[in-house]
Amino acid sequence: MPGKWERAWRERMRRPLELVTVEVSDQEKALREGRVDMCLVRGEVDRETFHLIPLYREVPVVVVPADHPVTAYDEIDIAELADEHDVLHEHPGLALAQAVETVAAGTGILVVPMSLARLHHRKDVAFRPVTGVEESPVGLAWVRPAPGDPDDPDIQAFIGIIRGRSPRSSRG
Repeated sequence: MPGKWERAWRERMRRPLELVTVEVSDQEKALREGRVDMCLVRGEVDRETFHLIPLYREVPVVVVPADHPVTAYDEIDIAELADEHDVLHEHPGLALAQAVETVAAGTGILVVPMSLARLHHRKDVAFRPVTGVEESPVGLAWVRPAPGDPDDPDIQAFIGIIRGRSPRSSRG
């Protein structure tokens, strides 16, 4: 979905749109520090500090070594994975790429939203949808301006794109 919004931005605006990856654990900090103007966030954010537009929900998947028995199923219930070692629960500070490397080595599994599994997909791992786990909400967040400060016009233009407004819309 972000690719569609990036294309619309390029077609409408004369300014570049820079997309950067932000770890889930760093999303609020990146916004507060001004490293990013807006962020696609997973989960909830502090609504007093940030505006949030809910966008969609993502299906959780389990990432396993390519030869793992789970690959025989179309989907699996989370209860069936109870005896497996979840790499991120055992090593919470591990970056996702490192966690996938650990899974590929056969030392655990990983439960993540499907888009993250696709982003880090490799030939030596596979993923399957997991039932019994809540879907992961994804939204667009940005810092609320101080009272009396105007909204950033570029942010408002991007919100218009996200909401599907036409270029001729009076709201951008």
